[in-house]
Amino acid sequence: MKREVLGGKIHSVRITQANLAYEGSCAIDPDLLEAAGILPFERIHIYNINTGARLDTYAIVAKRGSGIIGLNGAAARLGQVGDKVIIVSFVQVDEEEIASFRSRVVFVDEKNHIKKTVAHKLGRKR
Repeated sequence: MKREVLGGKIHSVRITQANLAYEGSCAIDPDLLEAAGILPFERIHIYNINTGARLDTYAIVAKRGSGIIGLNGAAARLGQVGDKVIIVSFVQVDEEEIASFRSRVVFVDEKNHIKKTVAHKLGRKR
């Protein structure tokens, strides 16, 4: 059996740009993507802390080291520059892999640069 679990999370980043005239997706600084274990073009979920809006789209690569979090296309209607969001990806893990799998959570500063990354162990507490 496979379980769907948190793969990676970028916690409380600020939206730095919103562009309606783009085909869609979310531009993310690759430093953040790599730290969270999220791949370019991977499906992501975005939860807007300011408004409660939730959406899903896919990640694209922004400029490295920029701290960019850019909502594009229709997603730009669900967040404004300055809003804080949580970006997550989920992965499917075989039951046998649960004990060794680690979800990654990335915490950022006010400029969306990495403060720390934490790997959380999954599994059942006994």
